[in-house]
Amino acid sequence: MNAMTPTHEFDPQLLSEVAALPPLPGVYRYFDEQGGVLYVGKARNLKKRVTSYFQKNHGGTRIGHMITKIVRMETTVVRSEAEALLLENNLIKTLNPKYNILFRDDKSYPYLKLTAAQPRPEGGASMAIAYPRIAYYRGAVEKKHRYFGPYPSAWAVKDTILLLQKVFRLRTCEDTVFNNRTRPCLLYQIKRCSAPCVGHVSPGQYALDTANAERFLQGQTQEILGELEKKMLAHSDRLEFEQAAELRNQMSALSKILHQQSMEIGGDKDVDILAVKVQGGKACVNLAMVRGGRHLGDRPYFPTHVEHATDVAALDAEPDSPGAPVKEKSLEALVLEAFIAQHYIDVPVPPTLVVSEPVDKDLMAALAEQTGSRVAAIHQPREQRRVWLEMAQKNAGLQLARLLAEQGSQQARTRALAEALELPMDNLDALRIECFDISHTAGESTQASCVVFKEHKMQNSEYRRYNIEGITPGDDYAAMRQVLTRRYTKLAEAARNGEATLPDLVLVDGGKGQVSMAREVFVELGLDLGLIAGVEKGEGRKVGLEELVFADGREKVYLGRDSAALMLIAQIRDEAHRFAITGMRAKRAKVRVGGSRLEDIAGIGPKKRASLLQRFGGVRGIASASVEDIAMVDGISTELAEEIYRALH
Repeated sequence: MNAMTPTHEFDPQLLSEVAALPPLPGVYRYFDEQGGVLYVGKARNLKKRVTSYFQKNHGGTRIGHMITKIVRMETTVVRSEAEALLLENNLIKTLNPKYNILFRDDKSYPYLKLTAAQPRPEGGASMAIAYPRIAYYRGAVEKKHRYFGPYPSAWAVKDTILLLQKVFRLRTCEDTVFNNRTRPCLLYQIKRCSAPCVGHVSPGQYALDTANAERFLQGQTQEILGELEKKMLAHSDRLEFEQAAELRNQMSALSKILHQQSMEIGGDKDVDILAVKVQGGKACVNLAMVRGGRHLGDRPYFPTHVEHATDVAALDAEPDSPGAPVKEKSLEALVLEAFIAQHYIDVPVPPTLVVSEPVDKDLMAALAEQTGSRVAAIHQPREQRRVWLEMAQKNAGLQLARLLAEQGSQQARTRALAEALELPMDNLDALRIECFDISHTAGESTQASCVVFKEHKMQNSEYRRYNIEGITPGDDYAAMRQVLTRRYTKLAEAARNGEATLPDLVLVDGGKGQVSMAREVFVELGLDLGLIAGVEKGEGRKVGLEELVFADGREKVYLGRDSAALMLIAQIRDEAHRFAITGMRAKRAKVRVGGSRLEDIAGIGPKKRASLLQRFGGVRGIASASVEDIAMVDGISTELAEEIYRALH
């Protein structure tokens, strides 16, 4: 191999692995001494691409800094570049490497769900399974049902459901409600449902409305209008004026929607509009969605590790074959391509992407191969698409400006708190604060919450709840002792062995009593008492008058009503309280309905559950019934009735 970076020598084992790489497509991962993933990349020719990292002098660049940390490498050979693209971005999302642009999306997309119609049992009443239902849905999909979307927000789904109710009058009620109706509900009265629950619409007509609703969601509104007009004229010719009037009203509602949407979307049916904005070391990709010919709204995404992207990606952009031109890309293009590659792993790709930056043809070809259908990326669009893109670019700029303002404010709060409490100032991004709160109702369903603040924001994925047991009901001090002991016993041991890091500050929601209890726990565990602070209510328990109480004997500190440090303390404490309250309420609700849902009981399927609910009117009614009463329900044996009774008591 050629001369290495002068200031660093690599392990001979690593260099021999590099020399032995095959000239095939694949994915490579670099690791540091601690086992952390530094970078994940893909290559058409693994040998040439990986060798280029170790043959050149990269000086004091970010890539040079990364290369000096590499102690281990892993590679995976794949069959095609499309397969490499998929594996690379799956690994990026899973491993969170330090030098890759990473898009985190903790929220799944909402969908509109249309349940599958099933034939009614012979001789049965008008059962819900025969009449498909439209509903908001988020989660794993089932093949037997139809799903439309994804939608950028819950509001977009609910707005679409409202349109379907107005035009096609499909039901939205749960099956148990449907099966127990004896007269139409309010939605029928306001012409939002055709009341199939009480037989006000025939199964054939409802099936036709369902099919038209599906076609509407797919953008076939003109075809639906044409068919409705033919049927209206046929009814009119047969002097069936009431039916003709119903179809006329349906056409009128659909025409209004069609007119509004034609003003917005032109002739496109399924399009994603992607605009990127980079500023101040941060980036935003704004995604606007058009589905079924309807503009559904937009959603911003903010990647991490943007600052490392340019140098590393520049090396990856170098050609695998000598003499080929180098593909120089702007940071905006790199961010956009990273988003496209990562986002469409889990989300269906529409046939058209309107983009603010040119997108690599190889990426689009790999996407098309992955999805099995042609995908076009249109840069510098015209007419209506240009209007969309300009709107998405404006929204990206606004969202990024909002993020920078919020982060600047939050960083100022972190700095103010660190200065006020003399916390470490050398790396404020790594400053970690953990806050505890106890919540219960008259001693019932006691829970403790632990929330984490780091990198200038709340870290939801690191929140924890603790069920508190074996204490006198209402004893908050004993609850605090238990949660702190459980939280820090193993962590303290791991910290002494250098395997974990303790927080820089531990906040407890309370005054001297709670701090004294925390002090006892920390003394037993041999931890620094300077880490503990209690948030004590001020005079009259007024907001803004809180004081900090310390376990190491320091005097109380009043930060000041308008202090940025107090604002951060209040934010963290309120989040701990919110998290504890929601957990306590959920636990209490479960306790009060018998500690178990029907579907959690072995032997209870959908039919038996429906029969039980129909007989007793709900879970509370079942819980108040005797074993003999439960056993009288069709399909429930005495043994199963006893099991249900035990589970609900």
